[in-house]
Amino acid sequence: MKETLTDKYHHLFFLFIEYKALPLQEDDNTLYLSIADVNNYKAIDAFRFATGKNIELVQADKKELYARIEELTGQKVDDIVTAADSETLGELDELDGDSRSTDTAEVADEQDEAPIVRFINQMLSRAVRVKASDIHFEPYEKTYRVRFRIDGVLQEITAPPQKLAQRLAARLKIMSRLDIAERRVPQDGRIKLKLSEGTTIDLRVSTLPTLFGEKVVLRILDSSAARLDIEQLGFTARDQQLYINALARPQGLILVTGPTGSGKTVTLYTGLSRLNTPERNISTAEDPVEINLSGVNQTQINTRAGLTFASALRAFLRQDPDVVMVGEIRDLETAEIAVKAAQTGHLVLSTLHTNSAAETLTRLSNMGVPAYNIASSVNLIIAQRLARRLCPHCREAITLSYAEQQAREFTPLQPDGITIYRAHKEGCDHCSSGYKGRTGIYEMMPMSGQLTDAILRGAHAPELTAIACQQGMLTLRQAGCAKVVEGITSLEEIERVTGV
Repeated sequence: MKETLTDKYHHLFFLFIEYKALPLQEDDNTLYLSIADVNNYKAIDAFRFATGKNIELVQADKKELYARIEELTGQKVDDIVTAADSETLGELDELDGDSRSTDTAEVADEQDEAPIVRFINQMLSRAVRVKASDIHFEPYEKTYRVRFRIDGVLQEITAPPQKLAQRLAARLKIMSRLDIAERRVPQDGRIKLKLSEGTTIDLRVSTLPTLFGEKVVLRILDSSAARLDIEQLGFTARDQQLYINALARPQGLILVTGPTGSGKTVTLYTGLSRLNTPERNISTAEDPVEINLSGVNQTQINTRAGLTFASALRAFLRQDPDVVMVGEIRDLETAEIAVKAAQTGHLVLSTLHTNSAAETLTRLSNMGVPAYNIASSVNLIIAQRLARRLCPHCREAITLSYAEQQAREFTPLQPDGITIYRAHKEGCDHCSSGYKGRTGIYEMMPMSGQLTDAILRGAHAPELTAIACQQGMLTLRQAGCAKVVEGITSLEEIERVTGV
């Protein structure tokens, strides 16, 4: 089957929607666009930048054009923020971390690079709008692509010409105050953006030299998007009460564990928001500070200046704290100070990178923390993952047999089979992918006398897990399967996030 122009330029679907235009025909140097507004010069710049071709606009019937765009993209044109309307919803303004001034050289550069600036602003605006957590700008030998991580999964958004790779990287480095001449080593920086409606977001910037240019990844730190409501985390009634009970204790250690991007920060901050009262002194050490919480003393780790998690924690203990949060326990020094604080009248919250709740205990032991200190300080361990929610509008029902339930650790087993749901491959107008939003999957391990005894005699993770399960804990796999039975997520998604 012959490829159509729409197929060829499908990666520019976001431009089709934003500028209400479709490719009509092309020759060697020119792309002709069917558009309702032939005076839309921003569309000319955007498509010229994205395709590397000259652009000619051809008048189209508005009703017919919109119907065709909606058919191709699966999105309602009138529900999308267009480029012409962007000023009412929020243009992105770059802010210096210390000053809002910009030197003359940069102003001149921005004028010369207007299409680059506009393209990057479009990407940032779109990423915030679709609630992406990361943006990847990636150069290859003959291509260039931009991907967003949405609900934990990378999705290709567009593919500007490869020849623009160096200019895109340079613009992003200017915005994050990095050395644009240095392309041989990785660099880290930050961008602060202010939306016109008053929302400010931070972006953490990381560059990496690759074979065909610099890859740039932006992590979006949008504290306004975080919902610090314990009811919204996806806990079962039992698990929610376990967390509330642990937060109510005056001292001890609460540990949240899981891979990067599993929602640990939101879980911790939801707990801190419950503890954040005028009667408590709360201090946090973070790298970076991802969520701003009024009433909490937040400290940004700066290893170059000598401010580490361990040194920050020592300083906190001289500040009359009630509650302390340490972004991550990375070494024995930090672990020992956290344990000591938890044993001396302070509630301490922190994270580790382990695969399960029981492995957190063995990780502390392997770091060199004595078993008696672990047993006497830890109150609760939460291992967690984030799984995508099935779109309720297009999910598909399937039956899981008794044998399949056994093989996949469902409990309790249903001899006659159970009805579960899977994602629609094409998605629908509400989701575009079969999934919309995410929910937490939790493995909650509260300390008990039996677990304490096992820790003191050096029990390994499998035995600790077995003891906790006898006392009511669901493993991550079991907790995920329970959400599959409820119709919240799919079996494929649980297998993806739990690694089974």
